[in-house]
Amino acid sequence: MSILINKDTKVLVQGLTGKTGTFHTEQALAYHGTRMVGGIHPKKGGENWTGAKGETLPIFASVAEGRDKTGATASVVYVPPAGAAAAIIEAIEAEMELIVCITEGIPVMDMVKVKAKLDKSESRLIGPNCPGIVTPDECKIGIMPGNIFRKGSVGVVSRSGTLTYEAVFQTTNEGLGQTTAVGIGGDPVKGTEFIDVLEMFLADDETQSIIMIGEIGGSAEEDAAQFLRDEAKRGRSKPMAGFIAGRTAPPGRTMGHAGAVISGGKGGAEDKIAAMEAAGIRVSPSPARLGKTLVEAIKG
Repeated sequence: MSILINKDTKVLVQGLTGKTGTFHTEQALAYHGTRMVGGIHPKKGGENWTGAKGETLPIFASVAEGRDKTGATASVVYVPPAGAAAAIIEAIEAEMELIVCITEGIPVMDMVKVKAKLDKSESRLIGPNCPGIVTPDECKIGIMPGNIFRKGSVGVVSRSGTLTYEAVFQTTNEGLGQTTAVGIGGDPVKGTEFIDVLEMFLADDETQSIIMIGEIGGSAEEDAAQFLRDEAKRGRSKPMAGFIAGRTAPPGRTMGHAGAVISGGKGGAEDKIAAMEAAGIRVSPSPARLGKTLVEAIKG
């Protein structure tokens, strides 16, 4: 079983008519027929979008209209930073079950407002500043390259976009494949955390092992490690491999992601690695060994 999305998931695209939205919608449609059912643009409602291969999708003036006319339960946001928070809030108000925001550079205060709205809703937000989510051979939402995926047994969750691809590629090469890969994004304020995804993977029978990729900054990895230790005491655990990016980063300097900064003596790589190892995660010394490290964890 996949988590969050499957072959039946219908997806609306907020920002479809832009260059980024157009490119990745074409890629999604080409990936096992991901069910992209329409785009959203307040000034282009009633028009049609046409892709490079002649694909067409209707454009709706609002997310609510798109939901009502297509039955979509998910939306993906390719809106530029200045308008992205408003786009997410529109999707929340339209009661979309899943919202995936790819946009990088959304102001933190904008995301604080989004988070407050999100907490009072039934919607789930993946991102922002994330590569999206893929269930192999079924559905691709976001910017991950579909050709590296293979249906299998590994759940992948990562703060780093590029390292998500690396984990997917390596588990494919090891013959394990993936159930679902989720890039949660690297911003300090985001919709979904490690614990949320780990809970879903632990509950999913087809996910037999897990890769978790973190990075410096914040305490999400330590929180996840404590969650895993508590679950193990209840008899719920699966073989896991992990990696922490930014091990050599100097304190006080943001590395790559807005949330990747060590401050106040917290958020360092060594503490995160120690917490993960204490939770039974086999931490890879290099991102190039993630696949083999997971195989070692499975063999015990």
